[in-house]
Amino acid sequence: MSTYKIAVFVGSLRAASFNLRLARALEKLVPADFKFEYVSLGDVPLYNQDNENNLPGPAAKLKQQIADAQGILFVSPEHNRSVPAAIKNAIDWGSRPWGQNSWTGKAVGIVGTSPSAAGTALMQQHLRNILAAEGANALTTPEVFLQYTEGLVDDEYNITNEGTRKFLQGWVDRYVDWIKKFNP
Repeated sequence: MSTYKIAVFVGSLRAASFNLRLARALEKLVPADFKFEYVSLGDVPLYNQDNENNLPGPAAKLKQQIADAQGILFVSPEHNRSVPAAIKNAIDWGSRPWGQNSWTGKAVGIVGTSPSAAGTALMQQHLRNILAAEGANALTTPEVFLQYTEGLVDDEYNITNEGTRKFLQGWVDRYVDWIKKFNP
């Protein structure tokens, strides 16, 4: 395959999101033949089964971005010890209508950062459970539970701590191999 497309789902809608900064930093670590496409979640309406056979425009676009991607990357905070609503809503739209689940067979990576010492461990556990039910192939190791500290990602989206950068590069390398495994 000449180019691999990664659909990136950032779980925070904040303009100054730590996780968006992390996603931009990860984008700099992937090989040149891997391209990030950021999926807009802020304009996707709440899932409503009454609309699943006539998808609203943003939901239809989201499903198409999932379908077109060889890899899915979730970069997300933890909200109330679980998955942010924007991510769960995207999963719901992507899995419907019945028989048209866009998540099935997708190579998925999950990372996140938070000021909490636990990072995003519970969110990631919950997200893996949800995605397993949808037939997605989530990378399980290594895990990235990254505590966000001021200056971790600079204004050019570089990881400033060398040890953290090496760890994240190792995770990215493993994720790239994971995508290739499911997209020979």
